[in-house]
Amino acid sequence: MAHPDDVDFGSAGTVATLTSQGVQVTYCLVTSGEAGGSDRAMSRAEMASLRRKEQTEAAFIVGVHDLVFLGHPDGAVEATLALRRDISRVIRMVRPQLVITQSREFNYDRVYASHPDHLATGVAAMSAVYPDARNPFSYPELLAEGLEPWSVDEVWLTGHPSFTDVVDVTDSVDRKIDALMCHASQMPEPEATAARVRQWMLFTASSNGLPDGRSAEGFRVVSTV
Repeated sequence: MAHPDDVDFGSAGTVATLTSQGVQVTYCLVTSGEAGGSDRAMSRAEMASLRRKEQTEAAFIVGVHDLVFLGHPDGAVEATLALRRDISRVIRMVRPQLVITQSREFNYDRVYASHPDHLATGVAAMSAVYPDARNPFSYPELLAEGLEPWSVDEVWLTGHPSFTDVVDVTDSVDRKIDALMCHASQMPEPEATAARVRQWMLFTASSNGLPDGRSAEGFRVVSTV
């Protein structure tokens, strides 16, 4: 994900559901979120430190204890070879079956999902999944570090204009909201944000055939096998 809090808005319910089933999850954050918030008196280094702390606390709530912050500049993320290499490094280290990342396609119905950093992160992450992380001839320095190629089976995209699958996260909604509320530096109206996110999940569920009262998170699922 591009920023701290992106995973909590888009997929923390799914993450909580996975970890409750014993799945090991690692977070990879492209930036430390230093361009976030509205406190002009706070230095950007202080903001970055605060947001890393907030994300670590949020991750703990949904059962995630392994976080990687790549340190690329917030607000200026580009799908460079350097970013693709850095994400490929994490993929080769973690060796995941599934990568959840942000859509590279602009969503005109949910503009906030289509921050330029999100789009660039989506491009770089998909490029890292295919072909970079699985190609032994991409980034020889990774082989020199002892990181063998790794092929990811599936990618789930958040913020995509159209979902192919939804995950019923009804039993994980409260944990998702608690995780989201850890990002206090980004929440001028936490109660309104929580209510809005709960409503999104109810709508996602009902509009994709789940029974009334269920909550869901939606993804565009891409097979990379």
